[in-house]
Amino acid sequence: MLTFSDHSLGSSRLQRRDFLRIGGLGLGGMALGDLMALKSLAASKKSLLKDKSVIFLFMHGGPSQFETFDPKMDAPSEIRSVTGEIKTSLPGVTFGSTFQRLAKLADKFSIVRSFVTGDAIHDIKTIVGKDTLKANLGSLYSRMAGPLRQGSAMPTNVALFPQAVAPAARPVIKTFGDFTSSGELGSTYQPFVPGAGSGAQADMTLSMPQSRLDDRRALLTSLDQWKRTMDASHALGGMSEFQSLAFDVLRRGVSDAFDLSREDPRLIARYDTAPLLPKDRISTEWNNRDHYADNAASLGKLLLLARRLCERGCGFVTVTTSFVWDMHADNNNAPCRTGMDYVGRPFDHAVSALIEDIESRGLRDKIMLVCCGEMGRSPKINVKGGRDHWGGLAPLMIYGGGLKMGQVIGQSSRNGGEPASQPVTIPDLISTIMHTLVDVGEARVTDGLPQGLLNVLSRGEPIRGLV
Repeated sequence: MLTFSDHSLGSSRLQRRDFLRIGGLGLGGMALGDLMALKSLAASKKSLLKDKSVIFLFMHGGPSQFETFDPKMDAPSEIRSVTGEIKTSLPGVTFGSTFQRLAKLADKFSIVRSFVTGDAIHDIKTIVGKDTLKANLGSLYSRMAGPLRQGSAMPTNVALFPQAVAPAARPVIKTFGDFTSSGELGSTYQPFVPGAGSGAQADMTLSMPQSRLDDRRALLTSLDQWKRTMDASHALGGMSEFQSLAFDVLRRGVSDAFDLSREDPRLIARYDTAPLLPKDRISTEWNNRDHYADNAASLGKLLLLARRLCERGCGFVTVTTSFVWDMHADNNNAPCRTGMDYVGRPFDHAVSALIEDIESRGLRDKIMLVCCGEMGRSPKINVKGGRDHWGGLAPLMIYGGGLKMGQVIGQSSRNGGEPASQPVTIPDLISTIMHTLVDVGEARVTDGLPQGLLNVLSRGEPIRGLV
C-alpha cells in the first residue's frame, strides 16, 4: 500500500520516511531485473502496443449455448432452448428469448457457434489456464505494456469483482482458479483489484488527517518538489522510478477513473442491473441465492467501471461476478428457465448498455468485449429442467476492437453439441485478443520478453472472419 502518514507532530512538512512506504499498485515484488526488462521494452512500446483495450466478461459456471445464442428450435423438445427464441437484427439469426435487448443489437457484435473449450471441468481456463501460462490474460498484456501506463500511470491490467461496486457482496470465488494469478510472469504483473477488503482503493488515496489536506495545492507542490529532489540526487537508485510511478497515480488523478459517482446518474441507471432481481425475488430453495443476488447487484456497474478504465488507458479489464451460470437444476443451481431469468436478464441488460455506451462515444474500434465461460451445456435437458456440463461446444460473443461485426462465425451440429465447421479453440481466442492489443510480429522480435510469452503468441490463429 502507498501510505503517507502524519509523523511530523504538527509540522507542515512531510518527512522523508513518510514517502518510503511504497508497494502495491501493481509494483509489489518488482525486482531490479524486472525494472531493467521494462526499460528494454520502453523504446519499442510505441510500435508494439495498439491503442486498444479488452474487457473480458467471464461467465462463471458454464453458460448454455442453447438459451443464449444458438437456440436450435428445430431440434426435438429435449434439446431446443427452454426459453424459446427471439428474432435479431440479423436476418435468419435468433437468440434465446431472454436476450431481448441484445437481439436488437446483433448487427453490432459477432457470435461464434463453433467455440470449443476442450473439457467440461469447472475452472477458469479461458481467462487463466495452461494456454495462458497459468496467468490472467491481462498479465500477458501487462508484461508487454508494463504494469502502469506511461504518461498517465493508469494500471494496464485490472480485475473487477462484485465488491468493487457493491461492498456488501461476497468475495469472488477462487475455488476453481485465481483470476489474479500472474503465473510464471511474477507478481509485478498481477491485475490491480479495487474494492472492499482488497486495499486497492486505499492504495490510490492519500491518507492523512483532514487538517493536513486543507490546502491540496500546497501538498501537491510539496510532492513535486520532493520528487524533483529525489530524482536529482538519485538517492534511491532504481527505487525512485517506483516512487515516480506511485506519485503519478496521485498527481494525475487516476483514482477518479474508479469513481462511478462522476458519471451521469441517467447513464448509471441505464447500466444498473440491481433493480432487475431484488434478493427477495430469488427462491430460497437455491443455495446459490446469494451469488444470483450479487451478480444482479454488481454486473451493470462493473461493466460501466470497465468502460471508464478502458477509456482512460487501461489495456485489459477482467470482469466476473460469481458462480451463476451453472444450471444443473440441483440444490445449488436453478434450472435453465429460472436460471436465465436470474442471470440472463441482467447479462442482456448490462452488456447491451455497454455496447450502446461504447457506440455513442465512438469507441467501437478501440474497445473489444469478450463474453464466454469455461464450457457449455449438454444438448439434452436433464429430468429437472437443467443442463449438465459439456466441453464439446460453448457460446462465445465478441464485440468491437476494430473486428468485423454483425455475423455468426462457424456452425454447430444439429443437436448443438459439437462444431459442424472448423472448431475455434481457446488458443484461437487468445490469438484474436492478442492481435487486437499488440503487434504480434513486433512482439516476436522485441528483446526482453520471456520465451513462454512468445510461445503463447505463436499458438492459435485469429478467428477467421473476424479479422
